Amino acid sequence: MLFLRTGLNVVNKKILRSLSFSVVGVVFVTALSTMVGCSSLSPEPLNLDEIQSQAQMEMVNYHNGTEPINGPLTLEEAIARALKYNLDHRVKLMEQALATGQLEAGRYDMLPKLLTNTGYYGRDSDLTRLSSDSSGNKSSSTPFVSSDRRHSTEDLTFSWGLLDFGTSYYNAKQNSDRMLISLERRRKSMHILIQNVRTTYWRALSAQTLGNRVSVSIKEAEQALNNSRDILNSKVRSPGESLRYQRNLLENLRLLEALQRELSSSRIELSSLIGASPGTRLELVEPNDAPPTELGMTLETMEIQALSHNADLREAAYNVRISADDTRKAILKLMPGINLNFSRNHDSDSYLVDHEWSQAGVNVSFNLFNLLAAPSQKRAAEAGEKVAQSRRMALQMTVLTQVHLSYHQYDDAVHQYQRADAIADVDTQLENIASAQEQSQMGNKLEHISANVIAILSVARRYQSMAKVQEAMSHVQATLGMEPEVGSLDEMDLPAIQKTIKQSLNHWSDQLNNNSQVHMALEVSKVGEQK
Repeated sequence: MLFLRTGLNVVNKKILRSLSFSVVGVVFVTALSTMVGCSSLSPEPLNLDEIQSQAQMEMVNYHNGTEPINGPLTLEEAIARALKYNLDHRVKLMEQALATGQLEAGRYDMLPKLLTNTGYYGRDSDLTRLSSDSSGNKSSSTPFVSSDRRHSTEDLTFSWGLLDFGTSYYNAKQNSDRMLISLERRRKSMHILIQNVRTTYWRALSAQTLGNRVSVSIKEAEQALNNSRDILNSKVRSPGESLRYQRNLLENLRLLEALQRELSSSRIELSSLIGASPGTRLELVEPNDAPPTELGMTLETMEIQALSHNADLREAAYNVRISADDTRKAILKLMPGINLNFSRNHDSDSYLVDHEWSQAGVNVSFNLFNLLAAPSQKRAAEAGEKVAQSRRMALQMTVLTQVHLSYHQYDDAVHQYQRADAIADVDTQLENIASAQEQSQMGNKLEHISANVIAILSVARRYQSMAKVQEAMSHVQATLGMEPEVGSLDEMDLPAIQKTIKQSLNHWSDQLNNNSQVHMALEVSKVGEQK
């Protein structure tokens, strides 16, 4: 019987070992197959049907969230629609939301670590040991078992590191500055978007006002050109006179067609800016504003406003703070690391006397090579901070240059508009005289067509000059850091945004045309910032 038991034990051990080897083999084969399968992955290009269906679904979702245009479109509504529905501006809003989320998530990194672990251990044989005394003599020739073949462990560990806390603290400060940078980038995007909408709106308004008139003039010129060719073929007049007549008509047609191409593109650009389909028919309303005048602000006042409110300068200031925190983090990493640990443990091993115990400890570590790297790391961090400060100073001079350029550009745009307006009035009167002379048979068709074309071009230049005035005005406002104070665009409806835009446009006009009000606004702003 003893021999039989010994044999069975040997067989059982061999079976367990073979099973363990087979399990290891299965695991190895599975891992190898997974690696081979991963290495055999090939690129899968998108299917054309998938691309089309995805594009159609995105367009449907976009238009479902866009309020349709009902009735005439004012400049205030166009700006409001651009702020709410323009996709490029929505990307800036999402970037701001992403930076806010990263700030919220980064704050939890400053908390201590609380870890829980659960483990299971198993063997195919007992963990047996032999003991010996300090001289190397075996105290027992019989091995003894010191652990169960299968047991489980659980522990709950509280850990806190001083360096980790300091690094997380400065990371959180940098994330807060990055969130503020995303806000300034959103402000800059708003400035550019409002400038583009105001400029394109006046160009599209000229297309709406002059579109039918240009089409009628082209038809009249083509009809006169055909009549002139018939006269040339009939040889009623001299060939030179007829050809010069056709040359003037063709030149007028070329100018009209070039103007028609330019006007037709402005409507598509405006539709894209306000988030409407490119083929949307827009009925624009011409603003009933007073003629543009020179700025009532002095250059000194504009410089003060720009240095305190310009979006690019504020972003540069936040970058300086981020670089300063990088310097502090570099110095912090040179300090010794102090870690505090406390854990509550449990082990189901039956050979243990105490299955549950608590453990605490303090660990201090220091990398001696930091003493060699400390000077270079500190110099590199300080150099990065100086570079950020130098960039801010250079940008400050650039902004001051932009203030002077925008001031003179707006002044020049106002003069150009006043000149274009006077020329348009004169050409319109000449066109009326030529039309009356043709009707009274005191003038010819060519003079009437030429006067009509010149009048149309003059009116178009007047609208273009007004668009330049709007562009220059928007550039001034962007340089000075003026934007409408709107809240969450998702929570505000379109009429509320439109009302805010109208109030902001009127307020900007009052500020830029009344220097005393600007000084008062700046003083109030300074007092508020000091508080």
